[in-house]
Amino acid sequence: MAKVVLQREVARDFANGEAELEILADDVRQLINKLDLKFPGIGERLRDRTAVAIDGEIFQDPLLQPIHENSEVYFLPMIEGG
Repeated sequence: MAKVVLQREVARDFANGEAELEILADDVRQLINKLDLKFPGIGERLRDRTAVAIDGEIFQDPLLQPIHENSEVYFLPMIEGG
């Protein structure tokens, strides 16, 4: 199972403060869908306002990025340029 780390604010607002989880998913889209089943409403938040780091590489548009069994997946604030 992949280690999934949520932002503190997201964990507090949607996951009863649980910031680290272990979830089995093939890609980021499936991971978000599974999180949304467990914590209703979190999916929209994660799709719209976060970047995703998988094993240390940051993706701005990550939905189809594969997740391996031992991956570490971090949901991060979206980086905006100016």
